[in-house]
Amino acid sequence: MTNMSLVTTFILMGLPHAPELDTFLFGIFLVIYVLTVVGNFLIMLVIIVTPHLHTPMYYFLTNLSFIDMWYSTVTVPKMLMTLVSPEGSPISFSSCVAQFYSFDFLGSTECFLYTVMSYDRFLAISYPLRYASMMNGRTCAILATTTWLSGSLHSAAQTTPTFRLPFCGPNRIQHYICDAPSILKLACADTSTVEMVIFVNIGVVASGCFLLIVLSYVSIVRSILKIRTSEGRWRAFQTCASHCTVVLCFYAPLVFIYLRPGSEEVVDRIVAVFYTVLTPLLNPVVYTLRNKEVKKALLKFKDKVMYSQSK
Repeated sequence: MTNMSLVTTFILMGLPHAPELDTFLFGIFLVIYVLTVVGNFLIMLVIIVTPHLHTPMYYFLTNLSFIDMWYSTVTVPKMLMTLVSPEGSPISFSSCVAQFYSFDFLGSTECFLYTVMSYDRFLAISYPLRYASMMNGRTCAILATTTWLSGSLHSAAQTTPTFRLPFCGPNRIQHYICDAPSILKLACADTSTVEMVIFVNIGVVASGCFLLIVLSYVSIVRSILKIRTSEGRWRAFQTCASHCTVVLCFYAPLVFIYLRPGSEEVVDRIVAVFYTVLTPLLNPVVYTLRNKEVKKALLKFKDKVMYSQSK
């Protein structure tokens, strides 16, 4: 990637807040980060060591937990550094590129994964007798690999044109991460083409994935309404409720920041907290508190650990 930038270091300015709240916010976000990493890691570990959870739904949930663990790691530590540095946290040009790429890569991969998970639920509910053969191990591996490769290509398509722009003037990023809207404002060149590329890129991916998710759930609702017993319908609705919750929490702020005309830096930074900090935490909470199988597996895992320690 060639770049004639004179800027070698950017300054992340962090969240807008009163200085006296530094310690409080640092403590809150640190706790959230630890809970996010530990929670997602536990879900991955429990699914891996529990044989009856080796199903397509939990296979994709493992992928989601892995993404969220790293998604939070890419963003939150830098946010914490801005809270302990009143003048902002420095980040080298190359580190900014790496964070930009990783942030978009993990975010877009999660976007694709939500779509695959909705398709999986559609097959499970609409074709229960053929589900095992339709979503075999090979199919699951192909779908998961496709989401990761698609996320990588999507991120490269945004990172490359963004950092080919010259950066020769101000280096203060009005954000706690290296994100497209904030970075483009610092470029010493016309950014309209790059902005259009990013807008179309994110717009096509976000709207396309969301449309596929909606279509999947329209079909799912139709299938659920055909179930004769109320208990069967309730179980089917419960299966999909967790996925719907995290999808809405992920897409709403994403659309607000990237797919609306204009940009308000202060508002964008606050809204970004929802999908960079809270959604990765929400996933393990939602999928454990609303899922009896995962809760039972977690309790058994805890009992095994306590038993082995007591020996």
